[in-house]
Amino acid sequence: MTTPDYTEKIPNNVDLAGDRRLQRALEAWQPRFKDWWVEMGPQLPNEDVYLRTAINVGREGWAHFGHVAMEDYRWGIFLAERDPGRRIGFGEHMGDPAWQKVPGEYRSELQRLIVIQGDTEPASVEQQRRLGYTAPSLYDLRNLFQVNVEEGRHLWAMVYLLHAYFGREGRDEAAALLQRNSGSEDSPRILGAFNEETPDWLSFFMFTYFTDRDGKYQLGTLKESGFDPLSRTCEFMLKEEAHHMFVGTTGVDRVVERTAQLMVEHETDDAGPYG
Repeated sequence: MTTPDYTEKIPNNVDLAGDRRLQRALEAWQPRFKDWWVEMGPQLPNEDVYLRTAINVGREGWAHFGHVAMEDYRWGIFLAERDPGRRIGFGEHMGDPAWQKVPGEYRSELQRLIVIQGDTEPASVEQQRRLGYTAPSLYDLRNLFQVNVEEGRHLWAMVYLLHAYFGREGRDEAAALLQRNSGSEDSPRILGAFNEETPDWLSFFMFTYFTDRDGKYQLGTLKESGFDPLSRTCEFMLKEEAHHMFVGTTGVDRVVERTAQLMVEHETDDAGPYG
């Protein structure tokens, strides 16, 4: 199934309605996510924002663009289409059929990888929550909000895997993803880089240029996982991640270009007073 079902309370293309227990568990997690978004998400008051929303996981026409209130954004669970013939491409199990269930001997390692990946997604939203107040332009503000809602959806992707494949431990870990906060002394995020402040837009551009690029390679690695649901999840996440790197690349380009213009215009090596 490539087309998400937006008639469901949680948009998805994983036949969530076919597993009532899983559906109830995720629907119980959903209001906690929305509470977290209100408390720790973008702080600038906003009305309708021009955002893209995934409507298909195929290669063509996968997103719809339109105005939507951010608190009404339809975060959902989307996996790339399954390849029935996919086999593990490397390592001890090379050539074996890709795993559709978690193999017991790798359960703890897989769970840890998913938790760490999941922890980075809300962390970056928390780091960037106040940037809207100082946006250089409406274009930049819209890009910031697009990055934020997609990081929120990537959190949903990891939470689905934890709920669907890791039992009670997975549900507990999914709950903890909303309990940790970036920079918190009592309950910080797992990776140090996601506890640092992002106080200004140059920091944001550098974050999306370098950290999201690192994230791309991380997702690319997870896409090769022998655990097929994780692979399919990351394959679709990579589509959205490309825009995040675009924001960083073009943002840094603009900063460098404008700095050079000011240096020439004012015949100085210190463009700060004129920027």
